[in-house]
Parts: sequence; structure tokens; C-alpha cells
Amino acid sequence: MKKIRLSTSHIIMLSFLSAILLGSLLLALPVSSASGKAVPYIDALFTAGSATCVTGLVTVPTFSTWSVFGQIVILLLIQIGGLGIITVMASFVVFMHRKLGLSDRVLLQDAFNLNTLSGLGAFVRKVLLGTLLVEGVGAMLYLPVFIKDFGLRGIWVSVFNSVSAFCNAGFDIIAEDSLCRYATHPLINFVTAALIIVAGIGYIVWWDVLRVLKDPKLRRWRHLTLHSKIALTTTAILIFGGALLIFLFEYRNPQTIGTLPLFDKIQSSLFQSVTTRTAGFAGIPQQHLSEGAAMVSCLLMFIGGSPVGTAGGVKTVTIAVLLASAFSTVKNKNETVLFHRCISREMIGKALAVVTMSALIAISSTLLLSATIDAPALDIAYETISATATVGLTRGITPLLNLWGKLIIIATMYLGRIGPISLAIAFNIRTKSPNLIKNPTEQISVG
Repeated sequence: MKKIRLSTSHIIMLSFLSAILLGSLLLALPVSSASGKAVPYIDALFTAGSATCVTGLVTVPTFSTWSVFGQIVILLLIQIGGLGIITVMASFVVFMHRKLGLSDRVLLQDAFNLNTLSGLGAFVRKVLLGTLLVEGVGAMLYLPVFIKDFGLRGIWVSVFNSVSAFCNAGFDIIAEDSLCRYATHPLINFVTAALIIVAGIGYIVWWDVLRVLKDPKLRRWRHLTLHSKIALTTTAILIFGGALLIFLFEYRNPQTIGTLPLFDKIQSSLFQSVTTRTAGFAGIPQQHLSEGAAMVSCLLMFIGGSPVGTAGGVKTVTIAVLLASAFSTVKNKNETVLFHRCISREMIGKALAVVTMSALIAISSTLLLSATIDAPALDIAYETISATATVGLTRGITPLLNLWGKLIIIATMYLGRIGPISLAIAFNIRTKSPNLIKNPTEQISVG
């Protein structure tokens, strides 16, 4: 009998699928429901899929549907989904003072999309400790507000919100309208946005920034790696550029920020710009956004955060590399250069593949969902892009989905979370021998 060998991409896909199915079975139990009656399995599956894929789209309100047990299950799925199941498993091995085997290292390399196998044990340890530290600080900062508003339950709300924000999940147990009641609260806005941004820039940027800050001999910006420079610069441009566009589009919209004082308009616009980049917390009602602001939000959702973090989307570095390559082609240059460094053709090809595959997933999901629900095209596209980029924002159609619509969004969240490259590799049919025959080259017209 021939032994089946799974690639790292297959293992990553199956691990997420296993977590979703196990979580759905737990959430389908009566003990997980606040009413004591079992929630329909499709809604349990949808919630488990959304939590594990750190998306935040829900068909039933999280704060009122689930018991404390159900909320704990959701929070564990969020934490596992945010860190990655492979990382969680490797963390147990590392903290039991056991060495990671070669297969474990290969899995971690693929899970984090790293370029080296060296130092992965230390990397896992730093990731886990750094995550718990930042989530703990976030929970402590939330406490004064949430204890005042919810009493002792505010402790649980603070922990849940901090983990959800750090993992860019968008789940909350506050109200059905997410964080809209705190739209003008500076502390809640700042802490939530800070957790989203810190987790979204990626772990390798963390260690690179700390490395430079620790050594007084190093010139701060100059000695950062190229990856860090691209991630930080693109993140800043997207946050402030997106906030400016949302501010201009929504300035006079009475259903969003039109009636707010200037300072509150600014902070609400900034929060919307931050949360659209895969976090999914709603500070203002998404269904009331103007078409211009909704389209800006779709673009920000599609791009998402940075690599090797908890954020989804095609990633900031990917977009920066593609834009740089496009401008180099327009200027008739042979090299693609960012911050005085050349970008390899392999990286450009990978960036193009990521964006193309993600776009195909979003477009296919949009077309399929359009056949199952009667809703404006923009609302449907908003929903599917949100699912593809694992954001969790909706313009109000998630609770209206029928069975087929729910299955489509579950599949979209799953494909968006495991990543288009992992998906393509997993289904790639390898030939037994390399192709030694090259086809002839012929010129075509493009553009």
C-alpha cells in the first residue's frame, strides 16, 4: 500500500479545516448557547470558520447568542487562528524544552512565509511571548472603561476584545453594532487601533525595530531591513491616506460622521481606515457609508496588513512590490528598485500570483453570492472582499444569507486565510520528471 505524503501546504490547509470542524461541533452543543438550546449547525460552522480564519463575519450576534463557554471556544479559535495552528503546536514543543525536528521547521517556515530554517525555535518563543504581552497590555488599558460600563464582566470583555483586536478578528461581545457606541471614545479607539496596527505590521518587523532601537550605534531608519522599510512606509501611507479619503467622502454624511465635531470626525476616519485593514471592528455603521468611502474601504480591505503577522489581505509589501515593478516598466527600467535595493524577479512573480489568485477568489465569490441573495452589487462585493481578506466588516447582508450564501462565505474565508499561494501549491500536480523541452518564444501585444 502506497503511503500518502502530505506537503506542508496540505498540512496547513488540513489543520485549519480540522480546527474549524472541531470548533463547530463544540459551538453546536447546547452548553455553548446562551439560551441553552443548540444553535443551528450551519451558524455554528459559520462562526467557527469566521473565528478560526480571524474574520469576524457572523450570522448570529456574538454577544447575545453564545454562553460564556461558547465565547471561550470562539476566543480560543481566534487565538489559534491568529497565531496559526502550526505555531501553537510548535510552541508546546519549544516550551517543553524539546528541539524542533526538520519537518516541524519546514512547516513553520511555510506557515510564516519565512526564507530560512535557522532560529525558528527562538522565533516561535518570541512570537508567543510577544503576543501574550501585547494582548495583556491591551486588556489592562481596556479595563477602566469596560469595568465602568459592564461591572466585573468588563474584565472578560477587556480580555476578549484585546485578543480579538490583536488577532485582527473583529469579534466582540459588547453589542450587535460592534464598537459603534465607542466611536468617539479616544481610549477605546486608540487601544483598538494600536493593537490592530502592532499585530498587522508583522512579527519580523517587531524584532527588526527592536534590534535597531537596542543598539545606539545604529542609525534608526537606515539600518532597518528592506522588508521593514516597505511594510512601515506602506502601512503609514494606507492608514493616513485612507483616513483622509474617508474623511472627505463622509464629512457631510449625517448617518456616519457628518454631525460629529471635527476631532471626532478625524478619529472616526482614522479608526475606519485602520479597521478595514483586516480587523473588522465597526466604529461607524458600514451600511451607511457613501459609495466613495465604501470603495476606499474595499481597497484597504483587499490590501490588508503586512506579512508574518495576524492580518489578512494580499499584504502591504506585495502591493508595494507590484507598484514598483509597474512604475519600473513604465519608465523602461530593467530593475525594480525600492529604497535603493533591487527586488528579484521571483518576488515580483510571487506578488503577482498572490494578487491574481486573491482577486479570482473575490470575483468568483462575488458572482456566486450574487446568485443567492438579492442585494446591491456594492454590498455583495463588500461582503466577499471582506471575507477574502478575512476582515469581517459587512454592509448588513451577513445575517440575511441563506444556506448557500453562508457556505460560499465560509469557503471564501477559508481560502482567504490559508492564502492563495498555499492553495495553488496544494493543488499543483507535480510531474515525475522535469520538463526539459522549452517552447518557442513569440512576441505579443499587451496594453
